[in-house]
Amino acid sequence: MVDEEPPSSLLQESPARVPVQPVPDGRSVLDDLGIRRALMRIAHEIVEYHTDLSLLYIVAIPNGGVPLGRILVANLHQLGDVEVPLGILDTTLYRDDLTRTGKRPRLRKTEMPSSVDERVVILVEDVVSTGRTIRAAMDALMDFGRPQAVQVVALVDRGHRELPIKIDYVGKNIPTQLEEKVTLHGEAGGLDGALRVVVGEVAEGQNSRAADGNLRAEGAGGSL
Repeated sequence: MVDEEPPSSLLQESPARVPVQPVPDGRSVLDDLGIRRALMRIAHEIVEYHTDLSLLYIVAIPNGGVPLGRILVANLHQLGDVEVPLGILDTTLYRDDLTRTGKRPRLRKTEMPSSVDERVVILVEDVVSTGRTIRAAMDALMDFGRPQAVQVVALVDRGHRELPIKIDYVGKNIPTQLEEKVTLHGEAGGLDGALRVVVGEVAEGQNSRAADGNLRAEGAGGSL
């Protein structure tokens, strides 16, 4: 169901109450300043591309997409003097690997302040790899109306695409190995505090896709 009124806490609260996760070991490929610069550049690109900013509707994919979506909305307000709505859309039940994991998925918050009918929806994700999370987000989005168009923002595109998903606005392309994981973390743990993107090795006995899925469910960033 679509909320009649946007919750006042949408832009302030964490997308889900999950245990705080420690920042993992690994090499940092984007610090907080680099992330903010990338999101400001992306905001400029969005403003240049769209003639009617009032049609925009930012939809963040939790967990990592939510803090990025908040920054992007603030940047668009600064550049275009426009109040762009921010939604949060959980894709868990739309993933195509639910029957393969054998585990009960942890659902996260969905908060959509209004219908997406005739709006230009911009999905915001922290790390994109295979494209399956973006595909799931597009399926979930249709429950909230028929958008005029859908575009995708990715802070990091790590490659290894399995579906023909186009990223319209990319913060940084980072070539990776399949056995590596790429995650967005806050300095205070979870997604709190200054943000950074970390590339690290997957623990022995896990493949990179399973590890990404586990991290996503537990509150860190990272995507398929």
